Amino acid sequence: MKILVVLPRFPYPLEKGDKLRAYHQIRCLSEKHDIILAALHEDKVSDEALQQVQPFCQRIYLLHQPKWRSFTNIIRSFFNGTPLQCGYFYSKKNHREIKRILREEQPDRIYCQLFRMAEYVKNVPIQKVIDFQDAFSKGMWRRYENANLFLKPFFKMEWRRVSRYEEAIFDKFDDRTIITEVDRNLIPHPRRDEIVVVPNGVDFNQFAYHGETKSYDLIFSGNMGYAPNVDAAEYLAKEIMPSLWPEFPDLRLVLCGANPAPKVRALQSDHVLVTGWVDSMAGWYAQAKVFIAPMRMGTGLQNKLLEAMSMQLPCVTSPLAAKPLSGAESENAIRVCHNTRDYVETIRQLLKDNTEYQHLATAGNRFVHEHYDWKNATDKLLQIITR
Repeated sequence: MKILVVLPRFPYPLEKGDKLRAYHQIRCLSEKHDIILAALHEDKVSDEALQQVQPFCQRIYLLHQPKWRSFTNIIRSFFNGTPLQCGYFYSKKNHREIKRILREEQPDRIYCQLFRMAEYVKNVPIQKVIDFQDAFSKGMWRRYENANLFLKPFFKMEWRRVSRYEEAIFDKFDDRTIITEVDRNLIPHPRRDEIVVVPNGVDFNQFAYHGETKSYDLIFSGNMGYAPNVDAAEYLAKEIMPSLWPEFPDLRLVLCGANPAPKVRALQSDHVLVTGWVDSMAGWYAQAKVFIAPMRMGTGLQNKLLEAMSMQLPCVTSPLAAKPLSGAESENAIRVCHNTRDYVETIRQLLKDNTEYQHLATAGNRFVHEHYDWKNATDKLLQIITR
């Protein structure tokens, strides 16, 4: 079967969650089917990135979407009522190109990642699947709740538009997928239960613990330009760490990930390292003792938690980030904290009690191996696409 995969970004390097999901799904789907990839890109796709993806694709079509065009289309979206996110990723030129690809390739199925790309294929009379991934409308609502007075009207407007759009495109696709049951229940459509949960996975070969020496006490990772990660990094460095330093004066924190926002770069100090882009996230996990993700905004499954647990790092996080990990807290595979005091006491215990430390590390590792395997997750997607 020939499957056209339509993406808002080229799926390599793996510094964003949507890229990670797309890369591993393409890799697994290609074992039994022909993959035709059509991906937008702002900057030139490197030869290395192409080499990482080409083995899984029969053909790759790169659709250039320069920032100036994206911003022009945002203005158009503002006046026509569609979500600004859709406008950012849409262009008439690329729409014509996708129509040409459809004529030439004649795919049997279309797999469209994220509602942002729905405009390109929503009316194509081919059996198609849309991967919502997360409930973006709920994420936008949380951004609205945490925004300053100047930005609140903007986020409220976008929340309304995304909510309407998520509901409107539901019936434009034959099937729909999402990463977690939590997010499925937040999609604004009366038939949301029809959305199939297809979880993410972990590359257990890459994220494996080999007994490395620990150089840092705490680590938090992710795209450090993404607003929920910026908020978590500031909360961690400005509110949690100062309560630990009097007792642990040498405590060191790593904020590890690409595109650090100015607010994140400003957190750099003798006790806080801001890495920026790194070639191997696993290498940094291996050097740390505890993974902490004090998420207060955002939606969806936190891949960073799965990777850290696979590396046998004890993981500490918020109810928001833990909820999609169904069963993790009840199986004692993760520690969930509700306020700053909880975080401080939990970290203190893990740093002092080696028995508790080892128990949480082992339970977390076992949990991800049992529930988050890319092959098993993508087999579920394969059944949906090919039925």
